[in-house]
Amino acid sequence: MRVTLDSPASAPQPANSYYSQVARVELPGGGALLYLSGQVADGPDLATQSRGVFETVAALLDAHGAGLDDIINIRTYLTDIGRLGEYGAVRREFLTGTAPTSMTFEAARLFKPDALVEVEVVAAVGARPEA
Repeated sequence: MRVTLDSPASAPQPANSYYSQVARVELPGGGALLYLSGQVADGPDLATQSRGVFETVAALLDAHGAGLDDIINIRTYLTDIGRLGEYGAVRREFLTGTAPTSMTFEAARLFKPDALVEVEVVAAVGARPEA
């Protein structure tokens, strides 16, 4: 099994460069799992930040030959769980197929002080999940 860590130049770069945005784990027999670090985005409100997050996630996946339909797990951190509906509406704009496994948490603060949402995902490359 081989693991590579990177932050693809084709995707938006984080302000903090002390981590890799993607860990790619090559699987025996083909395919790979992509583990994306938590992604945040700038914006004045939750919807704008959520769209920015999913655009960055899409760019990171694309850099590894995957897409949003390849996401098998999503973990979301919201600073106000009462706004889950706002986030969920944006998420449904981007994740239109079978919903991946999911966990949503409320966090008092995120690493970036003005962030309202942070999302990390796992995607499977080379194998489509069965519906």
